[in-house]
Amino acid sequence: MLRRLLRNSLTLSAPSMRFQEKILAPSMDAKVAVGSFLNQLKYSSGPMGGDSGSPASRVAADSATHEDFQPTVKSSGFSLEDIVRQDVKVNPIMIYMKGMPDEPRCGFSALAVKVLQQYGVAIGARDILSDLRLKDAVKSFSNWPTFPQIFIKGEFVGGSDIILSMHQKGELKELLADISSERKEADA
Repeated sequence: MLRRLLRNSLTLSAPSMRFQEKILAPSMDAKVAVGSFLNQLKYSSGPMGGDSGSPASRVAADSATHEDFQPTVKSSGFSLEDIVRQDVKVNPIMIYMKGMPDEPRCGFSALAVKVLQQYGVAIGARDILSDLRLKDAVKSFSNWPTFPQIFIKGEFVGGSDIILSMHQKGELKELLADISSERKEADA
């Protein structure tokens, strides 16, 4: 069906050897194909849709889906804000960024990582692009709209611009002094 529509939409004109558009009149076949396609798009999927909250996808209207194909992810009882709270508490430096420290996916995240790596400190990180619910939970936790978001010693510090400014003024060196000395002792 799709091949026929594509084949009929462009024709080669023999005398000029140029492509010309051909206007297609809607046919009953096209209406049926589009209707079937739209019915197939009605699904619940991943973090953005449905009420299951799991990353598995299934056709919402398919009541005959066998239980073997149902999502098996069970809730751990932790909310995403609980996870953010735990990340910030456990990691002396925690960054929520686009990508990961070894592969940032935006310039601001790359800048923040580069500045923090100057101090030889361990950096805890999570990629906010992998789960949009996590991104929203971090925004809610910090009450800050942009990323990356950097937490040092359990406190929200800011983004890459603030980290860079603190680095240039020498404030970041003072703030990270005990963290970098703890790491040097652990490595020895």
